[in-house]
Amino acid sequence: MSRADETVAATPPRRGASGGMKTVTGAITHFLVGHGILPVALLAAIVGFGLAEPRFLGYENLFNIARNASYLVIICIGQMITLLVRGIDMSVGSTVALVSVVTALAGSAVLAADPGAVPLAIAAALLAGLAAGALTGLANGIGVAIFNVSPFIMTVGMLSVLSGIALTISGGMPVYGLPDAFGRFFAYAAPFGLPVPMLFALGLCLVMAYVLYHTPLGVRIYAVGGNRVASHLAGINTRLTLVLAYVLCSTIVGFGAVLLTARVATGEATLGGTLVLESITAVVIAGVSFFGGIGRLSHAALGAVFVTMMTNGMNLLRVDSYVQQIVLGLLLILAVIIDQIRGRLLQQQIPE
Repeated sequence: MSRADETVAATPPRRGASGGMKTVTGAITHFLVGHGILPVALLAAIVGFGLAEPRFLGYENLFNIARNASYLVIICIGQMITLLVRGIDMSVGSTVALVSVVTALAGSAVLAADPGAVPLAIAAALLAGLAAGALTGLANGIGVAIFNVSPFIMTVGMLSVLSGIALTISGGMPVYGLPDAFGRFFAYAAPFGLPVPMLFALGLCLVMAYVLYHTPLGVRIYAVGGNRVASHLAGINTRLTLVLAYVLCSTIVGFGAVLLTARVATGEATLGGTLVLESITAVVIAGVSFFGGIGRLSHAALGAVFVTMMTNGMNLLRVDSYVQQIVLGLLLILAVIIDQIRGRLLQQQIPE
């Protein structure tokens, strides 16, 4: 071999354009699988609305976003749990309505019996609301786990049932009579300059992070969502896990409904009408999979912030409410498409 041939043989092959493209594609794929589209969408929303409307990044508006997002964060945590077990809860809006009416009826009844029993009225309102939420989740869980009703059909049916109950017991009218302290404590206080609903949402996130990532129940929820048959063969009581997941979901939604009731100061049978679309859009765009067993709590919370920012920004730009519904619907469709793509990419990364 000549010296020229030796030089050619020792020279490493150059990375062409195709190699660079493969590297970029691989990086995008890795980012999409790990984080989904949410970080990009969140950054785009902040930059876009910030440039289009200077008030968007003002302190007062950011305060409002934080307060409004807190309610959706709580609802999204509940919705996320049902998606983790490969289910869905289409009744979250009606659950909010029923809990709102029950909360107001319980608090006003105690206050009517004893006008001085304000702490007791607040406690009764809170406990009644959480109990109504838990019972709703129990009904959903039994239908899905014991009677094998499709989660979609079960919760759509409950949507109608709960709405009817809320309208019946309220007479179709707002329920007044809650003590003023109820609203101050659960809605309008601002310790350390932070809206109190935000503090409740942060506290709930910490509690649920512990439950999902450091308790046997959390492990079972992810396992059942990932593969229900394998979980059953591994000794997990899959039916009990499903029931507990739905009870946990609706109890959390009930807590969010109590906070919303405190904000409006009345029990409203029409409260929460848009929460189904908003919560599903938020958690799916945050990377919580419809196929179960995949999703991060922190991402679900950020998804709720993103949806709230979108609504807030469109309101500042005076976008018609009907157009906003179109935008949210398109976001949901986009999120589902991305979820499908992520599912296929994850399958490709599993070694055979």
